[in-house]
Amino acid sequence: MPSERKANRGPSAGPENRRALIAAARTVFAEDGLSAPLSAVARRAGVGQGSLYRHFPDRVALAVAVFDENIVELEAVAEAEGSTLDDLLTLVVEQAIVSTAFVDLLVAERGDPRVEHIGARFREVAETVTDNERRAGRISSTVATDDVILAVEMLAGLLARTPAAERPAAAARARALLRSAFASR
Repeated sequence: MPSERKANRGPSAGPENRRALIAAARTVFAEDGLSAPLSAVARRAGVGQGSLYRHFPDRVALAVAVFDENIVELEAVAEAEGSTLDDLLTLVVEQAIVSTAFVDLLVAERGDPRVEHIGARFREVAETVTDNERRAGRISSTVATDDVILAVEMLAGLLARTPAAERPAAAARARALLRSAFASR
């Protein structure tokens, strides 16, 4: 019985394939960790490995694509009217829980030019939220953008090293500590 092959749609399939690969990477690496074979990502996305490597030549490129999408969501939260630090931390926790496999990779590759822009974009997000919170009197005037960035890095690192079933409780405890530490006095 011959297997059914998908028709090659050519370059027009590129954006759809890229989106499918990023979604598949989130799932595969959340389930199997960063050592999961890239072929599993391609298979789950329903594309060939050639398509995977055209879009993402290595794991770092794939991790950067996932985090670029995460940053877009964080930027939207930061720019939303009335958004709070707690809103930002809520989204960071949601993202970190499903992207834990990528955290260590991106930390290890921090000097890679493909990774550096993520830090710069997140700094802008943290600065916007910190300034908004300070103006609203919800955090201490002594809380700096670097404090918020450190808190997020600590939170993401904690979640990356916590067993999956314990992550929500660990995140709740960490967020309570951060709220207390950052509170306006």
